Amino acid sequence: MQLKDKYKDLMDAAVASGVNNLQVREQDGVLYIDGEAPSGVVKDQLWETYNKLDPDFLSGDVVMNVNVSPSIPGTKVKVTTERSNLNIRKGPGTDQPIVGKAAHHEIVTLVSQSNDQWWLIRTNDGEEGYAYAQYLTPEPN
Repeated sequence: MQLKDKYKDLMDAAVASGVNNLQVREQDGVLYIDGEAPSGVVKDQLWETYNKLDPDFLSGDVVMNVNVSPSIPGTKVKVTTERSNLNIRKGPGTDQPIVGKAAHHEIVTLVSQSNDQWWLIRTNDGEEGYAYAQYLTPEPN
């Protein structure tokens, strides 16, 4: 089975949800999905679809590089780790690769509250990914 067939529902969901600049390519046994999501909710839904097709993302045969449009506003949250930096991950889970870090007490943009454990954030440098919600505190208005 080709990867484009295996992950057809994921690609269909990306098209249906309005992912811009969608590009899908298969290379060396890995399916790469690139694009720009119109909202954090859409990105979260794509990850949920992916998890249904490959529970806990165990196959390792998809790289989803779909970020949320930087023009989407978000609220500000503060990194409230004890002392260390906060890992920012490609997807919602500790098994996902680290794509960046947010410094202790850094203010970042909350793009969406994916679930109770993982929130989608963006740093001032434009790094986007999922961080453990326990270490993020909403800033007062």
